[in-house]
Amino acid sequence: MKIMRLIILTCFFLCGCQSPIKPSQPEATLETAETMDTLPQRPDVFSFSRHDQVKITHLDLNLKVKFKQQIMDGFVTINYKVIKPQANQLILDTRDLKIKRVESIEAKKTHKLVWRMGQSIEGLGSELIINLPDNHAPIKISYETMPQASGLQWLGAEKTSGKKHPFLFSQSQAVHARSWIPVQDTPSVRVTYNANIQVKAGLKVVMSADNNNQQAIDGIHTFSMQQPIPAYLIAIAIGDLQLQTISEHVTIYAEKEILQAAAYEFASTENMITATEAMYGKYRWGQYDLLILPPSFPFGGMENPKLSHITPTVIAGDRSLDSLIAHELAHSWSGNLVTNALWQDAWLNEGFTSYIEARIIEAIYGTDRMLMESTLIYQSLVEEMSELSEDAQKLINPSKTSDPDDYFSGVAYDKGRFFLEWMEQQVGRPDFDQFLNGYFEQYAFKSITSQDFVAYLEHNLLRQFPHKITEKQVDVWLNQPGLPEFFTPPATQIFTVIDQQVETWLAGDVEAKQINTASWTTQEWLHFLRALPPQLNTEQLHELDHAFQLTQRKNSEIAHDWLKISINNQYQAAYARLIDYLSSIGRVKLIKPLYEALMEHPDLHNLAMNIYIKSRPGYHNIAIKQIDAIVGFKQPE
Repeated sequence: MKIMRLIILTCFFLCGCQSPIKPSQPEATLETAETMDTLPQRPDVFSFSRHDQVKITHLDLNLKVKFKQQIMDGFVTINYKVIKPQANQLILDTRDLKIKRVESIEAKKTHKLVWRMGQSIEGLGSELIINLPDNHAPIKISYETMPQASGLQWLGAEKTSGKKHPFLFSQSQAVHARSWIPVQDTPSVRVTYNANIQVKAGLKVVMSADNNNQQAIDGIHTFSMQQPIPAYLIAIAIGDLQLQTISEHVTIYAEKEILQAAAYEFASTENMITATEAMYGKYRWGQYDLLILPPSFPFGGMENPKLSHITPTVIAGDRSLDSLIAHELAHSWSGNLVTNALWQDAWLNEGFTSYIEARIIEAIYGTDRMLMESTLIYQSLVEEMSELSEDAQKLINPSKTSDPDDYFSGVAYDKGRFFLEWMEQQVGRPDFDQFLNGYFEQYAFKSITSQDFVAYLEHNLLRQFPHKITEKQVDVWLNQPGLPEFFTPPATQIFTVIDQQVETWLAGDVEAKQINTASWTTQEWLHFLRALPPQLNTEQLHELDHAFQLTQRKNSEIAHDWLKISINNQYQAAYARLIDYLSSIGRVKLIKPLYEALMEHPDLHNLAMNIYIKSRPGYHNIAIKQIDAIVGFKQPE
């Protein structure tokens, strides 16, 4: 997304709804186009809302889903709290929404309200400014989404596993909820919500709420989320979904073609919940269900409460990639329960979650697997930071950007995780767990900043262990680039043995088929592939491929690393698999590096573009914006 050009729009607006307007026209147009620098000071630079003056508290969604037009049509009723008595306007975030009417609801009757569209910023959308009713009655907004809504992906039946019914899913993080709900789209604001969703018979609706296992009547599905959550955690999916309950807390939702495989793959989820409760207290969300999305889902997972969205690319057949489930589950404590108030502090969500993920994996699968994953993560983090600016290497990143996704790097996830691990090592696990339990209890269902965390840390850990952790050390972790000199990176003897085997093979002392890989885990395969030198000749590549059938691997992570090696060494025997891989999945983590690798070789540019033109219609908007820039794709005029 990055910095984008401004939208310049005709400047006029209507105040109020005194006279009827033709249905084909919006009731108000954009007042002006602005940049982030010209906006008045707001609590969150990525939100138009003045939630320090008026804050929404509850939403009632009533939407009809129209697959043919690729829109949602209906209304949302908003309850709110006036924080400053002099405040007289509610300001909401929107993007590509057609606002039809704005009314107050009083004694079951509606009354028209004065409203207008305000500033517009590319990437952030437009502000909706509503004059509050005198009695602060609930506000009803009738609206319609547009087919290009950035937070929704509409898939034709041909893009699903079953090939019979269409599919829709949302991805609201970081600021995409505003593309399908007019809302204060900032993690600083938490809301409860109810929803009535109408779809054609035969399709199932699920949301980040209670009642996903319902039997709908006349295509109307009802939901309730009683715990307050930020807008980015409001989620919906609709398709030919079936379900299988696998444990007390966990039900799998998926198309029938992958339901059984998913149920097997994620069988340890209940054990993960039990292990996390033992460390950090009761799971507070009721159900923890998993929705397996079509392959176009651009992320590994999304921690929508009560219903994590999961990529099918982690269904490896041996449960070796289910650390992703541990990560999304961990968000139930860090991120969903205690939330970063600003996206600049994304490490409060992701660093804490990555730390808990490692603790879950250690509890379920043992220290060896945890250390292997930690070592791979450390190696990737060091490589990534070598290409980042100094500010981007800091946990508290002072740089400005127009796109909050820029704060979601390995720094937020993995440097944040290593910071917490380092503190655990300094004071000991029992005392650090006690500290974290207090933290989760203190800030449960609240949104906080890095400054809030530092204040809590100083009072509840540094004072208790003044000679083990200093304020200066904490400052180095938070505000200095790179990793501190006093940090000891993770390592495992298992990888040392693999390094020796690679050296022996490269020296010609053994053939590839003589390396004993029978018991290797995914993590060992990944280290083996990453330990190979950048340049290999065709004979070496063929030997590896013949010995280990690497080109045909179904494990998406192993296939990714092998295909990247194949691109860098122009191993044409893997190109058919490369084409199939890039055209069948849309997970950005897996496809973006392969397109980047292709574009590093001028004679592979045409191959990259041909694959992309074929694959692009099945990619999510989030992936498309990134890959367009990599391959230089431009829409025909």
